[in-house]
Amino acid sequence: MWPDTPDGRWEPVVVAARRTPIGTASHAFKAMTVDRLAAPVIEAVARDVAGLGLPVEDVVLGNCTGPGGNVARVSALAAGMGHGVPGVTVDRQCGSGLAAILLAGQAIRAGEMDLVVAGGAESASTAPLRAHRGLAGQRSVPYERAPFVPEGHPDPDMGPAAEALAAAGGVTRERQDAYACQSHAKALAAREAGRFEQEIVTIDGRRDDQWPRALRMRSLSRLPAAFVPGGTVTAGNSSPVSDGAAAVAVVPERLRAAEGLAGLRLRAGAVVGCDPGLPGLGPVLAVRRVLRRAGVGLERVAAVEIVEAFAAQVLAVTDALGLDPLGPDADRVCADGGALALGHPWGATGAVVVTRLFSRLVRSGAPSGTLGLATAAVGGGLGVAALFEVV
Repeated sequence: MWPDTPDGRWEPVVVAARRTPIGTASHAFKAMTVDRLAAPVIEAVARDVAGLGLPVEDVVLGNCTGPGGNVARVSALAAGMGHGVPGVTVDRQCGSGLAAILLAGQAIRAGEMDLVVAGGAESASTAPLRAHRGLAGQRSVPYERAPFVPEGHPDPDMGPAAEALAAAGGVTRERQDAYACQSHAKALAAREAGRFEQEIVTIDGRRDDQWPRALRMRSLSRLPAAFVPGGTVTAGNSSPVSDGAAAVAVVPERLRAAEGLAGLRLRAGAVVGCDPGLPGLGPVLAVRRVLRRAGVGLERVAAVEIVEAFAAQVLAVTDALGLDPLGPDADRVCADGGALALGHPWGATGAVVVTRLFSRLVRSGAPSGTLGLATAAVGGGLGVAALFEVV
């Protein structure tokens, strides 16, 4: 039985959030294994909350393509957490980092723990090559990825899935390119203004994200379709495969209040399933569920962070939710750019968007009661979302 919390004493609150710079796969962090990316972020978050005088009781990390084993346990030990911190690794594909934070929140809300570090990490550069062991007398057969669904269900790769979603939602090539340009411009402006400074942990001497660049619509319009002949999804309006990590510290409200810290209270979270043929629509269902659970309308949400895997997918989701990120909602949706500009380390990006919310709302001094939303689409037909409130 969960504890009775009429005053919200056990509600989970994010009180610290950090991330690495994000590097394009096979470039900036090409020789760094996933635990070497995760450990400095875990260590930084634990240091940020050292004043609480509490031990970290668990580390929950999302990861998609790592070496196997318990990446969270390895990373926790590498971060100096000590033998008593167990660690658990979560795989919800591109929603893994956010799903890990939701799991940490559940442990806090249940009264089982007082301090959990949660997030995600991905090293696409060092991910192992995979092969099915052949039957007796047959050689092993390499494969690109594990299936998202069993046989008999649609199982598109993410690029063709984004293309199908663009076609189904009528998301034009021009809008996709415009959104990609805007994401890069926002990220460059945020970096110039120093809005990433407090969230980034230096890795291997690097403090800046590798990917953002000044894009021009004319240049983007010349790029060919990347996944479907004659399609609208290109390398320019898709996120790059990336390496990186992010983590947050989660504590119960009673401890946050006792220390007088500012933070993001987790109001509601949801993981939902949807049509695996159109997995990009998962956030629509997840967002609607968390808003319904929290009893608030989307118009009350000041900041929205969505994992920008593809411009087509972001626009299809925002269209369905009634948001216009190329118009009046440009400063609400990914105000400092997203994965299109920063990069998309699969298992980490769901935690990156929560870190971005923490910077946008808590570090910027937003007033108590301000709401922020984080969400991600997941291959195989899943959506993950979380609603946070400044306290």
